[in-house]
Amino acid sequence: MSSALQVPECDRCQRPSVLFQRYSGRSFCNKHLLDSVHKRFAKELRRQLQLPKGGHKTTVLVAISGGKDSALLLNRLVTILGPRKDVELVAGCVDEGIDGYRSPSMDCAKRLAESLEIPFHTVSYPELGFERMDEVVQKLPMIREKHAHTRGMAPCSFCGVFRRQGLNRLAEKVGADVMALGHNLDDMAQTVLMNMQKGDLERSLRLAPHTEAPLPGLPPRIVPMRWIPEQEVHACAMALDLPFFHDECPHAPGALRQRNRHMVSMLEDDVPGSRHGLVHMVDAIKGLETQARKVDETRPSPPTPCPQCSEPTSGEICKACEFMAMLKED
Repeated sequence: MSSALQVPECDRCQRPSVLFQRYSGRSFCNKHLLDSVHKRFAKELRRQLQLPKGGHKTTVLVAISGGKDSALLLNRLVTILGPRKDVELVAGCVDEGIDGYRSPSMDCAKRLAESLEIPFHTVSYPELGFERMDEVVQKLPMIREKHAHTRGMAPCSFCGVFRRQGLNRLAEKVGADVMALGHNLDDMAQTVLMNMQKGDLERSLRLAPHTEAPLPGLPPRIVPMRWIPEQEVHACAMALDLPFFHDECPHAPGALRQRNRHMVSMLEDDVPGSRHGLVHMVDAIKGLETQARKVDETRPSPPTPCPQCSEPTSGEICKACEFMAMLKED
């Protein structure tokens, strides 16, 4: 007769383990996983969020989408910053216009904000002057036919540009001093790898957090979950019973990020700790760039206002206006 299946125990207590960290070799029950994630979150938040002295109230726009990452982000920020009188938390969500996906995810975001008694604001692509993403996707074949440089672009390329402007509009609307984003460790590692593939050092140097070098005209972005792997975020969101939408965007398959998600996962499986290494590498590069600027007292040219919409851009016009011009072509 075979013996009963042995469930691994938490390294800190005798409760059943819910997660094994390959990069540390440790097992956690729900309670001790939450404790570990909370400590890492709080440490990174203290490092990134610099609150002024003297009683000035800091407004933090928390970008939420209805997914697990932003759900845990808002939950932890409310736990840590909620009792403070000098911080106001405001939740903001961008409606990209994706049928069957955006409505249920926005419902989750709204329920979460209401349950935590946090003000909730939204903005849609049409309100920003952009077309709904479902309409953009329909026009992509025409755009690729006319503009050769867009033929490798997935819908996410357009959506990411428009969403950033949506978050900027929400930040302006609520008077945000800081914007909090729910990027986890996997997200950050994927972005680093994508920038490496393109040889895009400038974009790597602009990666959040922006505590030390905020972008002109924009509230600095903070990413307190950037050292927390996606699997741990998901486990914590489930343990806390947070409302979040599980489905993936229907336009995401085929995007470059999806392919990099797979590559980062394979790297991590082969060499645990690879995700941390990629992010640490970019931090080191940013540190070297900061030291070099101090020596020769030069800075990269700051973004200038787009002549069409006034959003910051390093080109003649911003990407959003460039994309919208393509979409308006007959």
